[in-house]
Amino acid sequence: MGAMLNLLIVVTVILFTISSPTHGYDPLDPFGKIIIKWDLLLSSPGQYHVQVTLENMQEYRHVEKPGWKLSWHWLNKQVIWDMRGAETTEQGNCSAFASSGNLPHCCLQRPTIVDLLPGAPYNTQAANCCRGGVLTSMSQDHANHVSAFTMTVGNSPDDSEEFSMPYNFDIGVPGYSCDNATSVPPTKFSTDKGRRKTQALATWEAVCVYSQFRSSQSPKCCVSLSSFYYQKIVPCPTCSCGCSSSPCVKNGVMPPYLAQKHDPEEELSPVVQCSDHMCPIRIHWHVKVNYREYWRVKMTVTNLNTMKNYTDWNLVVLHPNLKSVQQVFSFNYKSLTPYENSINDTGVFWGVRFYNDVLLQAGKIGNVQTELLLKKDMGNFTFREGWAFPRRILFNGDECVMPSPDDFPRLPNSASSSSSSAIISFVTVVFCFLILHLLF
Repeated sequence: MGAMLNLLIVVTVILFTISSPTHGYDPLDPFGKIIIKWDLLLSSPGQYHVQVTLENMQEYRHVEKPGWKLSWHWLNKQVIWDMRGAETTEQGNCSAFASSGNLPHCCLQRPTIVDLLPGAPYNTQAANCCRGGVLTSMSQDHANHVSAFTMTVGNSPDDSEEFSMPYNFDIGVPGYSCDNATSVPPTKFSTDKGRRKTQALATWEAVCVYSQFRSSQSPKCCVSLSSFYYQKIVPCPTCSCGCSSSPCVKNGVMPPYLAQKHDPEEELSPVVQCSDHMCPIRIHWHVKVNYREYWRVKMTVTNLNTMKNYTDWNLVVLHPNLKSVQQVFSFNYKSLTPYENSINDTGVFWGVRFYNDVLLQAGKIGNVQTELLLKKDMGNFTFREGWAFPRRILFNGDECVMPSPDDFPRLPNSASSSSSSAIISFVTVVFCFLILHLLF
């Protein structure tokens, strides 16, 4: 009875976790999240000075253009009087302040804040601002994974309540869900080159996590495989990202709507080239060369999305031989060891700045590629049973559809049959020689 009760509790916890609106645990990046931090810097009756920071703590997921759009719901009737480093998309109805001679920056109950663009006037900037809402991942660019702005918050004329934290946060990026803010120890700031420490009056943090299912119910990439010892290419599984009945673009055809101007602040739906898999991104893994102590792999990433350039793209690959990577050509590489170096079979790849860090739209130059030189671990290395191919591949943090292991390229049977034929031939020759020797 006790065992059954324990099993019921475990199942209940698992189901609760799966059904949680913020579920998005990633075993390859167990501590990955985006933190929204509020620091209350100054407080006076009816007016408060606040610094808001967004910090991307994810190893390989980044927020690309058009960037984050942070929103929340005020608990009381607060208004934003002034902002530095960001701005609200709308001012809202500020008629209650018409007689004051100075209107607030925003009077909406639920404001939406966007980062300023690069080149914003200096008197409107704040530290770690003005990148258009782009947040890089920890692996790719640790210096630009933080975005911040300051604002002066006040109460409406008919509201004398003290400052209270808003709720219902959203960063406006598909796939992310955020919890409500909780109080944490006040942030400490370093001044005078670290000689003096100041601290916020109070600090709150809200955590946002990513779920691929929330981002899109269909996958966004797929993987194809090939090898020097196998004559055929194993393609992406059919309908990996949709079926052939979905709208697509035939090779060499440019529909009129692709040439139209689009709002750069809006994420466009993918319009992919027609294929059996219908994926915007295809990754091809090719086992290229076999040396005595090393082996060589070629990876190619092809953009089949006619509507988008992928900026600061990245790949995450899981393969047991990545612990013995000797050299990576034309890509940056970092080993991911989220469990204190106990497992070293996962790595993240990304482009070289100003060379191939942008994956261009579908076309002749819409691909990037690299080669890996790996040292053989003689205790584990083999070309048999598909061992030479990756277990998982992610593009920009989203899981790619892999071919079935039953379809992986395998060593040809001719190798074993040819060796058997050689042995049979040798035995036959020896037998004939013995017969002739006995007869003569």
